[in-house]
Amino acid sequence: MSQLPHLHEASAHHAEASRPSVPAAGRVVIVSASVGAGHDGAAAQLALRLAGSGHAVDRWDFLDLVPAGLGPLVSECYRRLLTVAPSAYQRIYSSTESTGRPGALIRLIQRSTHRKLLRSLPPDTRAVVATYPIAGQVLGTLRGRGRLAVPAAVYLTDFSVHPLWVAPGVDLHLAAHPVPAEQARAHGAERVTVAGPVVDPRFTPTTEALRTAARARFGLPPGAPLALLVAGSWGVGEVARVAAEVRATGAAVPVVVCGKNRALAERLRADGVEHAFGWVRDMPGLMHACDVLVQNAGGLTSLEAFACGLPVVSYRCIPGHGLTNAAALDRAGLAPWVRDPAQLAAVLAAMADGPTGRRYREAGLALHRDASGPAEAIAAIAAIPAGGSPAVRAGGASPAVPADAAPPAHAAPPPLIPAQRRRPDRAATPAPGRESALASTPASTPTPRRVGRRPDLRPGRRVGLVLAALSATAWLSTAGAQLAVAYGGFDAVDASRTGRAFLVVHPPHGGHLDDATLSALSAVQAAVSVDTDEAAADPAEVRRFAAAGLTLVNAGYGPPYRSGIVTRRNSVDAGADALRSATGAGSSFFLSSRDVDALDLGLAAYHREHLVVPDLRIACGSAVTPQLRPGQIVLVECGSADPAGLTTTMNRLLTSHRPPHLGALTTLS
Repeated sequence: MSQLPHLHEASAHHAEASRPSVPAAGRVVIVSASVGAGHDGAAAQLALRLAGSGHAVDRWDFLDLVPAGLGPLVSECYRRLLTVAPSAYQRIYSSTESTGRPGALIRLIQRSTHRKLLRSLPPDTRAVVATYPIAGQVLGTLRGRGRLAVPAAVYLTDFSVHPLWVAPGVDLHLAAHPVPAEQARAHGAERVTVAGPVVDPRFTPTTEALRTAARARFGLPPGAPLALLVAGSWGVGEVARVAAEVRATGAAVPVVVCGKNRALAERLRADGVEHAFGWVRDMPGLMHACDVLVQNAGGLTSLEAFACGLPVVSYRCIPGHGLTNAAALDRAGLAPWVRDPAQLAAVLAAMADGPTGRRYREAGLALHRDASGPAEAIAAIAAIPAGGSPAVRAGGASPAVPADAAPPAHAAPPPLIPAQRRRPDRAATPAPGRESALASTPASTPTPRRVGRRPDLRPGRRVGLVLAALSATAWLSTAGAQLAVAYGGFDAVDASRTGRAFLVVHPPHGGHLDDATLSALSAVQAAVSVDTDEAAADPAEVRRFAAAGLTLVNAGYGPPYRSGIVTRRNSVDAGADALRSATGAGSSFFLSSRDVDALDLGLAAYHREHLVVPDLRIACGSAVTPQLRPGQIVLVECGSADPAGLTTTMNRLLTSHRPPHLGALTTLS
């Protein structure tokens, strides 16, 4: 995906100080969001084209409008959901898709941004455009209530349209293709224009000369078929797995772009993936070098590939929009969606060379060739006189923007002029003439006075909002995290849907297990948990566990398997480091109680460990041994007991109570 140059931030202040008189074309404000790179990338290209046609353009980040500086927290929560708890993100996505409205927290965020957005609009604003769905919802609300007097548009950056993209009150929804346009109408959008995509002009059709030069520049093999794997700016999804599967097909050499996820790039190189890159600034060149793109999200990168004539394949897509975008691209005939891994080799070979690949290349190029892009439609609504905007909102057709039709093509590509990207001024106050962008009360109608309301209460409301946001964040970080883990979310292994029980043994401290006990544990696929004290005191014994084929589990500081505010805060880190020091390798599991918080979950995710929360605990050598049931994770806790007690307990479990089939933890990860 395209990244916003840091130059934009630095040049905004200079541009503000030296700004000339507003061009006759008028000012357009674009509101995107730094959530990934797709929304910002689309906003950047819209700004370049509008600036090239004579408009003054301001770009704002919606997250900067969120009060108390909580915008980055919103972005980080979204990233964590995708990387740590993709199943939870899928449930949230499906829930909002079925209800067609955001949750209570998102609605609170929306309401909190209304005033700040209105205060931030310059008085000469002629149109406002959103490239982020929540920003579009805010514009629609303000427009519908008459508080925003200029036209508002939403550019649909995704190829599938979630209901939250459709904002009642917005004058125009802009789609890249008839498929998303149809979905937007189905969700209630009254006015939709198929305007085509917008990408960086550097993404041009490849040629043999460009391919040869690009492969030499990136150090790629000159003659082999290359499959470019992308996973967005955050490097999310099953990237390592897909790279291994592509390499195993023999149909193409994987070339992986990990975005800002440096750890992923290092992991891939360690796994033998020779061509693994971090953030790539010359994505056009890398696309020119490759034969097929394998994507998992269906965002801006797919549109960029189409512009290069690079065929696209959707595979192992991320939850939520990744799956729906894959389905929409497949339906549009632009990118096949491979659902069966057994078909991957054949699809890659067909797309890289042959009539199938040529057909998809032509479809992608036609998507860009047959439409001029949404900038023309935005320019048209910005040219509507102030008195004419209500007709647009009511659904009246404008000759400049015919409903459901693509605008005329550009005579020539617009120049690359850096767009401004401004942060709204927190101290800004409405300037004279602001009524051109904001609806105002007529002079003949006095504004009613609210009895008992004092202006100095506004700081109190802000403090209240901050406290409410902090309280919600604290709850989500503690009690909310515990509830998520209790219900199998946030990468906690879930055995409830299996027909097996799973044993985890915490062996006795200071005692050695004999070979017969190790063999018995291996036979029932038991895992062995290792705490920091044991790993430090007897690393040779820990290596014996690993050599016997037992799955090792990070037990942190040991019982009661929970982190404290101070003394046990780094239990996840300490256990992972101790295991790595003893064996040279980490663990895929962390033994935990349900007393966790967001920091624990984040640390476990950092170490790529799944949480193992026991459903049943059995003391080593106990005279009473409960019946095991399918779907349980059972912890056999030995502590300071004699090693013989473990043998006794195992014999009782496996013979006296006829337990169900026992499984290995590795099957749950």
